[in-house]
Amino acid sequence: MASVTLEKINKVFGHTHIIKDVDLKVGDGEFVVFVGPSGCGKSTLLRLIAGLESITGGELKIADGVVNDLPPRERGVGMVFQSYALYPHMSVYENMAFGLKLAKMANETVDDRVMATARILQLEDLLHRKPKELSGGQRQRVAMGRAMAREPRILLFDEPLSNLDASLRVQMRNEIARLHHRLGSTMIYVTHDQVEAMTLADKIVVLREGRIEQVGSPQTLYQQPATKFVAGFIGSPTMNFMPAELLGSDDKGCKVKAPGLGELALPQDASGETRGAVLTLGVRPEHLRLAEAEGENSFEIVNVEYLGNEVYVYLEPKAGDTLLIHRSEAPSRWDIGQRVALVPDLEHVHLFDTHDRALDLIKRRQAA
Repeated sequence: MASVTLEKINKVFGHTHIIKDVDLKVGDGEFVVFVGPSGCGKSTLLRLIAGLESITGGELKIADGVVNDLPPRERGVGMVFQSYALYPHMSVYENMAFGLKLAKMANETVDDRVMATARILQLEDLLHRKPKELSGGQRQRVAMGRAMAREPRILLFDEPLSNLDASLRVQMRNEIARLHHRLGSTMIYVTHDQVEAMTLADKIVVLREGRIEQVGSPQTLYQQPATKFVAGFIGSPTMNFMPAELLGSDDKGCKVKAPGLGELALPQDASGETRGAVLTLGVRPEHLRLAEAEGENSFEIVNVEYLGNEVYVYLEPKAGDTLLIHRSEAPSRWDIGQRVALVPDLEHVHLFDTHDRALDLIKRRQAA
């Protein structure tokens, strides 16, 4: 096991600046997930750590040693790819042993490591099979086993579950989580799926256009997003957003006016914003309550999705702006075509400034 430290890491391809001044510390034994939309640089950042791409600028440390110029085989990392990258003509045993034999390890050592890894991943009964005889989940476990058999200090995963169907993804997520708890290894995992990020990570790194937008635990990113981008990316269904005019603020909070919701007294510190500024109000679907329509607070239900244990209600404001979503436990008494009022839970409303940064809660700022 080992820590990973990135200091002002940059990567430039030709005239395109992909990774921009990334600073990050991955602790010994942590499970860290890089997440973000396509093109944000998460896979490139993983390849820089692995040594599969050269670093344009900055310093990369594994444990206490700078590894910028070390080839991949000398960094003590193992990588699991999205495509499995198994040799089709080799058995499971041979695939897992291949890297060890290239390193000229003794046959006895190779056999001990392969068998120990096979026991951990429950592959003992599959060692004689070829990849074409395995399911997608089994192939992914073999790919993990091949990396683990080398006993790397750090395990890297590049979207390893993307090729699996929904039920297998859930199963493999569980297996990877159990594997981390059993081994205590340092793991860095790349995904575009925020559900994978939320369920697997000790710490999530949200990337946007080559920069880190926010780093924190799944709970922190969900409950205290630092920016509107993070608030919209983390959570499914996504957070509801609407414009809100700042009417005034004091040491107890601020007052805003939002279309359809009227005036709201919120506990955010808006002292740095000017009166009349157009801010963004955000509220998660589970923090909206539906009531009988009243006056200007009137939204039309345009769709109701029943998911068994919960219901999503889609609502359209009078002005026809972006749809809003309400989530509640099933069953629901609301039907398409009804007009309802929206009542947000003010303790769970988020407010973002004109630069899309989250405004601090008064009590959090006072505690600091």
